[in-house]
Amino acid sequence: MIKSLLIANRGEIACRIIRTARKMGIRTIAVHSDADAKALHVRMADEAVHIGPSPARESYLVGDKIIAAAKATKAQAIHPGYGFLSENADFAAAVIKAGLIWVGPKPDSIRAMGLKDAAKKLMADAGVPVTPGYLGEDQDPKRLKKEADAIGYPVLIKAVAGGGGKGMRRVDTAKDFDDALVSCKREAASSFGDDRVLIEKYILSPRHIEVQVFGDSHGNVVHLFERDCSLQRRHQKVIEEAPAPGMDEKTREAVCGAAVRAAKAVNYEGAGTIEFIADASKGLKADRIWFMEMNTRLQVEHPVTEEITGQDLVEWQLRVASGEKLPRKQEELSIDGWAIEARLYAEDPAKGFLPSVGRLEHFDLGDEGRIETGVEEGDAISPFYDPMIAKLVAWGEDRAEAIGELAGILDEVEVWPVRTNAGFLFNALLDDDFGAARIDTGFIERQLGELVPDPEPDGPLWRGAAAVAVAEEEEGSLGELTGFRLNAAPNVSVALGRSGNFESVALEDGEPMAAVSGFRDDERVVVFYEGQAYEFDRSARGNVGAAAGDGAILAPMPGKVTSVDVKQGEKVAKGQRLLTLEAMKMEHGLAAPFDGVVAELNAEAGAQVQVDAVLVVVEPTGK
Repeated sequence: MIKSLLIANRGEIACRIIRTARKMGIRTIAVHSDADAKALHVRMADEAVHIGPSPARESYLVGDKIIAAAKATKAQAIHPGYGFLSENADFAAAVIKAGLIWVGPKPDSIRAMGLKDAAKKLMADAGVPVTPGYLGEDQDPKRLKKEADAIGYPVLIKAVAGGGGKGMRRVDTAKDFDDALVSCKREAASSFGDDRVLIEKYILSPRHIEVQVFGDSHGNVVHLFERDCSLQRRHQKVIEEAPAPGMDEKTREAVCGAAVRAAKAVNYEGAGTIEFIADASKGLKADRIWFMEMNTRLQVEHPVTEEITGQDLVEWQLRVASGEKLPRKQEELSIDGWAIEARLYAEDPAKGFLPSVGRLEHFDLGDEGRIETGVEEGDAISPFYDPMIAKLVAWGEDRAEAIGELAGILDEVEVWPVRTNAGFLFNALLDDDFGAARIDTGFIERQLGELVPDPEPDGPLWRGAAAVAVAEEEEGSLGELTGFRLNAAPNVSVALGRSGNFESVALEDGEPMAAVSGFRDDERVVVFYEGQAYEFDRSARGNVGAAAGDGAILAPMPGKVTSVDVKQGEKVAKGQRLLTLEAMKMEHGLAAPFDGVVAELNAEAGAQVQVDAVLVVVEPTGK
């Protein structure tokens, strides 16, 4: 068994790996950039090594530094987690060449499945059904458009080296193809250093089904059943569950059997995921489910599989990497109950899901369910990395119970001043269509208007905040404010705690009772309700959050301007894209707030900008 392990990653996955390694008696070594010098994974590990500046390309993506850190600390093995170098075959080979154990599949397997076009050809040869599309080498834009026209719209442009939702564009009409191709290639080159793409038919009612597979060095391959990852935004998974709703045993056997054949076709070892796309317009049926790609690593959503099978997949990885056989045979694996996971992102749904950065002054995810995170109160959310700050996982005897459990966990999320998508996730779980499993990958876009919480508090929340503002602080006791008035006469109870925190405000004003929590100080009251955070100025009724006025478009976070789409003096329409900002590994389009004229332009492609920098000023037409 491996005795010492270096984790070539950060955040919640590094913490997750450390917990299992510690349980197994394995010494752990963390690596960190400048930005992560005091991060939770660094504090948890037995030892830590600094590997470079904050940008990932200068630290976490530099394989030589990571291997040098492993040698310096006498680590026996390297676990890549997911993302970064986890699917880099050259890095895996370099680790093995250095005499270290690579906790992952063989480099040849990674290469075989790493490029989407080659992987599809390999799967077709292995008898695994694949999505119709163009996988050719000719990357001339005219050829690509010709193939898209022949396939028929809508089509999906995908980076052949892509993953994580990056380098993907849906194109609905021929006239949109050229612009989408340019954007897709630019993002692919930035994210993967490879701008080649493939074209495939876009399924109009798609479900994203994936199967967890595991292989060992003794020729054994098993599956640990399927997951449904259909709830996505911008091709990134938001809510995942296992098993897949609506999948019968016959279909499960067919899909999971195909996944095992796919893994055997590349002599797979370790944890991997075979991803399928299903046409769910007539339910989940095996003849309408096609291979999409293989992820040759542990998945972000692996906890839901662990919850329904009772297996620790990180432990499986470490045992297989140590040369052991798989801990279980196929007939020893079964599904128990239902599990759902929600990804908690540092982003603001009310502002188009723009990432939110800064210090976590208040951070409480409750104590229910399974919480996977890489941060604690007082830590900072950096603009350099992915904005996911936690995974919230619930288990239930059936799907309805699991949904209810996870909604309860989200209701207790308290994060401030960094914004999160907790309220959005809460609304998604309680949506009638989600509850009835009427889902596909377009669910979020269709329901977006209903799912994004109103950033402005309603009357009961205003009255609750006002009650807290004037309540006398009596630690450990309950202050009663009967008949408190603010444009209404509710009955209000406030339970105040230490340092201005309050556990609950119960409000009743002819409406269903609401219970909120939060904290207060001399200047403000912050209330949390159904995952959403609301800030109130103690001196005036009005939301404290400031916004740019008079058409000023501010940089919502530090980042790099990748394109400027307008010129000074140009007329623009409401919603028209003005420029594109790259930050936290994603491109974010900034649009005109109304019809007008570009009166001021302070951005150019390639420039680095700081948060709140005025990039563009749009004057309303007629001003």
